[in-house]
Amino acid sequence: MLDSVRTPFNECLRALEENIQFDQHFVTFYHWAREHNIPIVVLSSGMEPIINALLKRLLGSKPENIFVVANDVESRKGKHINMDGGWQISFRDNSPFGHDKSHAIKPYAALGGQSRPILLYAGDGVSDLSAASETDILFAKSGMGLVRYCEQKGIPFVPFNDWASILATVQGIYENGYSSVIGHLSPQVKN
Repeated sequence: MLDSVRTPFNECLRALEENIQFDQHFVTFYHWAREHNIPIVVLSSGMEPIINALLKRLLGSKPENIFVVANDVESRKGKHINMDGGWQISFRDNSPFGHDKSHAIKPYAALGGQSRPILLYAGDGVSDLSAASETDILFAKSGMGLVRYCEQKGIPFVPFNDWASILATVQGIYENGYSSVIGHLSPQVKN
């Protein structure tokens, strides 16, 4: 599908910057996480240069505590990315979405003792399926495919509508510990 996009990369990026709408509660979440020295890792099947540009536009500067792990962009042979038909996506791996997000989570999940962070993950769709069972707490966007998948597989999750609810849960964990959230997980299983 992306092969049909002939528009130069810089023009695609400009169009995205002008038209993508962010959940404004994410900005509040970002500032709270930065103030509390909590890193945010964006695991995406999208493209890293686009995500970084959008985050910079949203936050007004390059984020201090956000790390992006995503696919990349590369020039086509004999072309520059800002030429017509000059760019293509460079996938991280050979998985169906070009980025199996569970591969980025597993090394942290394998850490022992005090070194192991609490792993939180927010997602909404099919590209998040591999990561869904690898985290300590999964936030699944209400009404989206990830919720249905988790219900079918019996994977516990916290439903969310926006980043305000994620922030409230993370603040609860920060102030009261991981166990304060366990009773709020939705472990519904559908046969």
